[in-house]
Amino acid sequence: MSWREDAKHRASVEAARLVEDDQIVGLGSGSTMYYLIEELGRRIREEELRICCIPTSKQTESQARKHKIKLTTLDKHPQIDIAIDGADQVDSNLNLIKGKGGALTREKIVDSIARFLIIVVDETKLTDHLGLMQPVPIEVMPFALKPVMNRIKKMGGEPVIRFATKTASPSSTEQYFTTDNGNIIIDAEFGTIKAPKKMEMELKMIPGVIENGLFVNMAHRVYVGMKSGAIKTVNKEEAFLQ
Repeated sequence: MSWREDAKHRASVEAARLVEDDQIVGLGSGSTMYYLIEELGRRIREEELRICCIPTSKQTESQARKHKIKLTTLDKHPQIDIAIDGADQVDSNLNLIKGKGGALTREKIVDSIARFLIIVVDETKLTDHLGLMQPVPIEVMPFALKPVMNRIKKMGGEPVIRFATKTASPSSTEQYFTTDNGNIIIDAEFGTIKAPKKMEMELKMIPGVIENGLFVNMAHRVYVGMKSGAIKTVNKEEAFLQ
């Protein structure tokens, strides 16, 4: 296991300790969730932890079922006690870029209604400013793909359609990456994002955009797995990079 995987593993175990009996738990998507779900499964078996979870992707749902985790829906539980998720980038104010795995819309829905949102990352995900060497994923209706790309260019972004594989042909729309919602992902490079909330709102206002990967003022706590072996815990009120 690489130090980054080990760091995510340890940080996930730390985050899983916050989950308590009878809670409704939102489960994010991505590689970090593998370790979280594994730890929650262990607690259910060994500690008889009683929880219901809402997954944000088909992959997360499959992993949760494998570990015998009880699942529920937002229809039954529209309020979530705690959500635990990963991130592609975290700035000093705990604003996030998410969506590398393509589940940003469902993640934002679940994360936004959680009373407490926990983010788990390794230290390479920390940054002074969002957007540095990191595109913003944007989920788009296929019908509106080209107009949305044009609007992003007018905003100063460089939009790139995400393909299902690295070898996919740009001329084949059938090989576009498709979300669980049946939409397409555009990865847009903006460089340093000085006003993430403003950009989040501007992107949301483009007709055809379903959601974007800027998660601003949402995280309450971040667990950071460090290369040294330590786990750094940062709360919303604290500064990350001092």
